[in-house]
Amino acid sequence: MALDEALAEVDRSAHAVLFFYDARRQLLAERLQVAAGVVERARTETTFDHLPAAARAVITRGGQFADLGDESDDYARLFGLGGMLQESGVLALRGVQTDGALAAVVALYEPRRIFGTRVMERFAPYVALFELAFARFAEREAREEAVHTLEDVTRRVHGEYVKKLATLEHELAAVRNTPAAGTPEVAPGRILALETETAQAREDARRSARRAEVIEQQVSAAIGQLEQAHIELHRRSEVLRQKTRTLYLIDRVLSLDSSTVDPRALADGLLALVGDDMQAQRCSLMLRVPETTELYIAAAKGLGPEIVDGTRVPIGHGVAGKVAASRQPLLVTDVTEAAAHPLLRDEYFTTGSFISFPLVYHEQLIGVVNLTNRARRGVFMEEDVERVRLLALLIALVASHAALPERLLESISVR
Repeated sequence: MALDEALAEVDRSAHAVLFFYDARRQLLAERLQVAAGVVERARTETTFDHLPAAARAVITRGGQFADLGDESDDYARLFGLGGMLQESGVLALRGVQTDGALAAVVALYEPRRIFGTRVMERFAPYVALFELAFARFAEREAREEAVHTLEDVTRRVHGEYVKKLATLEHELAAVRNTPAAGTPEVAPGRILALETETAQAREDARRSARRAEVIEQQVSAAIGQLEQAHIELHRRSEVLRQKTRTLYLIDRVLSLDSSTVDPRALADGLLALVGDDMQAQRCSLMLRVPETTELYIAAAKGLGPEIVDGTRVPIGHGVAGKVAASRQPLLVTDVTEAAAHPLLRDEYFTTGSFISFPLVYHEQLIGVVNLTNRARRGVFMEEDVERVRLLALLIALVASHAALPERLLESISVR
């Protein structure tokens, strides 16, 4: 479910499926996929050898997707994914390992695109976190199986000792009783031997129980250490995912700057970058009118039809104008409490949570970016402000070097 939700944040038109791999039979034995918010299971029994040798090698190693290219639709049907097929799609498979061996395969089916970044590249950090969780579940099951096995062995050994001890005690009690007439007396040496053997059996049972207790303590300590190691690994994986995402965003901004000449396309692209990353259904990019104290709308998404490109707002008026004047970011998590904010008195709001962030480069005000109506979670938090801070710096840098406020304003005026 978590993996499916993560994919929905990346691209809602893509699909992810998990296959469990049976190493003994070399089969993709079971398929898990989310449909209408429910995890569905189905037997597949598909031979792993049907895949090309190069793809099998990549999947077995894990760590990256194997792209099936032009044969994607054929393999999608083979794996029972016919219901996902689109007019033109691409299937990619990534192996999930436990203890160095292939345990499962994540299948990603995405629409084929001529331009833009592949979904599997943006989805890879989420799959890496999923692999960590998958390994933890597998290790937990292995620990539970080891504990059950240890308990069974301990009970069996202890039962054998108890049974042997009961037999010896019965024999010892029998020989201690007064023998019946005509029954030969048991030699004292035999009685002593039975008593010695009984005492030895008791001592062996005590030592066995003690060894089982020590082993159980060692297993518990190892489990605790393993859980701490996984927590640290998860933390480091999360840090790595954030850094990967940051590098991806920087690459997108720089690629957009180097490949876009039209100022309108550049403004739309910069707004789409921050809007998509923050899942904002309504957002706007406002740039400063050169040599004035006004902002104008350079690009917008989800705003009303009455708000058009080029609409001007005086700096110091309205939310964006006040943020531009203070040059301090503004976060509102609950609109019912916004009126108490000293910067927002007498303002009227139609949304529940928003971020307004100033674009500043070399102490020069470039503009303001506004984000609201967040999809899925709905509320912006403090950590989101730090995310927007990076994006705002990139946008301010690109807009300044491309002279975007001047060029775009001229383009809007000419139009």
